[in-house]
Amino acid sequence: MSDWNSFRGAARRLDDIDLPRIGHRIGVGEDELHAFMDVEAAGSGFDRQGRPKMLFEPHVFHRNLTPARRSKAVKAGLAYARWGEKLYPSDSYPRLVEAMAIDETAALKAASWGLGQILGENFAMVGYESPQDMVWAFMEDEEHHLEAIVDFLIGANLDDHLRNHRWEDLARGYNGPGYAKHNYHGRMAAAYAKWAKIADTPWAPAVDTLPPIGVKMVSPGMRGAPVRAIQMRLQLLGHYAGAVDGIFGPVTDAALRSFQRAASIVVDGYAGPQTFAAIDATLSPEPIIVKEEAAMPMPTPAILSGSETAKPAIQVPRPASPVEQSAKAVGAAKWAAIAGALWTAVVAADVLPPAFTTPEFIAAVTAAIGAVAGAVGSYRAPKNAEPG
Repeated sequence: MSDWNSFRGAARRLDDIDLPRIGHRIGVGEDELHAFMDVEAAGSGFDRQGRPKMLFEPHVFHRNLTPARRSKAVKAGLAYARWGEKLYPSDSYPRLVEAMAIDETAALKAASWGLGQILGENFAMVGYESPQDMVWAFMEDEEHHLEAIVDFLIGANLDDHLRNHRWEDLARGYNGPGYAKHNYHGRMAAAYAKWAKIADTPWAPAVDTLPPIGVKMVSPGMRGAPVRAIQMRLQLLGHYAGAVDGIFGPVTDAALRSFQRAASIVVDGYAGPQTFAAIDATLSPEPIIVKEEAAMPMPTPAILSGSETAKPAIQVPRPASPVEQSAKAVGAAKWAAIAGALWTAVVAADVLPPAFTTPEFIAAVTAAIGAVAGAVGSYRAPKNAEPG
């Protein structure tokens, strides 16, 4: 086993910031992740020898072997058809090494690894090209274990159970029908109650680390990186609490409409140039600098005495009342919304001449609309704006 260095890598533990950072992907905090890891791997992804915690499953090895290799593994006592036929040893690594001598890939698939006890069979589901790649990553850093947990929860549609503390549903989906026998759900609930009393690590995602959206329009039914980019922004702005899974479904649609209403732009559930500009303006608002007008001297009343001629009074323009200011702001907001909607429709229809479809031109027009929307959206009428 020299190629695998006895399964010893850097064995780096989680940094405090890893929990809120990675949990943010599915809208959970440290307490939920701690509860999950405490039950699955006693809170640590490595054993005392610095190897990823691992449990070799002979029944999984059995189903991943060719008939000829299966016969050899059964004869060696390394594979059998049904779970529970024999007791597991306290250390699974010797059996894993023997199994790898028969079929390395099948053996790695047949083991559960790390903080989340992710079965090697699920390597593709958690983002790896092979079970070998997954195990090498797990040998290096518990950060990779936690990322795999989140990827698995998303892929298995279990993240909503963790988010909403439905421990029984989560345990049933993750641990199978025998979850109740081992009280996985009760142990998770107890662990969560413990961690909820402990202060979390302060963390907030940096705006400049957000991935680019990369398309002109993000619409319902879409999947992929552009949807994930929108979800991350809406999550950061407090409108989205679902999984960052790249699927534009009902939850993403509701979050997008919620943001559009808050930004006073067209509420249509489609994210185009107008919505992009409003999101950018909200994430990184430009300070609005108001120049104070020079104090004008109050007009001096004319003095009428003797032969002096009365001087005409200085006419000072009357400032608009708060009610008038509000009316003007509402009108401007409507026109800004209409302009933004028209621009979004034109860009989406792809009917502009080539000279007007360059990224520079689109960016300039979008920025102009965003600036108007931002300026109008920043206006807040005084308290006495309401008549009566």
